[in-house]
Amino acid sequence: MDTPEKTTYRLSGKEKMNNTPGVILAFDFGLKRIGTAIGNELSRTARPLEIINAEANDIRFAKIGELIEEWQPVKLIVGLPSYPDGTEHEMTRRCKRFANQLRGRFSLEIIMVDERYSSSVLHFQRGKADDAHAAALILQQYFDESISD
Repeated sequence: MDTPEKTTYRLSGKEKMNNTPGVILAFDFGLKRIGTAIGNELSRTARPLEIINAEANDIRFAKIGELIEEWQPVKLIVGLPSYPDGTEHEMTRRCKRFANQLRGRFSLEIIMVDERYSSSVLHFQRGKADDAHAAALILQQYFDESISD
């Protein structure tokens, strides 16, 4: 099985790049639910936060805005799904759009992390995938990979 050389992607734009260690929020985007997780760059650990159960964008972004207000993250992580060979599919495009919307609405640094195997790892470990745990796994993957940067 081929694994990509680079699994994190930084969106560029006018957002402020914050190099100060702090809180990070992560998202596992879905059409019906968005899993959220929280972590800290100092401890480099992630934990599930909550699941946003809403299909309407207004409700989703209002809840995300509340989380951002409460936790004051320095950056946001979004899981980026794709086929096992790395090619994009419909959810890849939707996740990229979601990430761009986050950047536009909240002016925070957005980093996309390859999530190809996160929910399958969770399914194997837990018997079923949970969106908030998937977001935590995506965030932990970011922490683990950024050690070697």
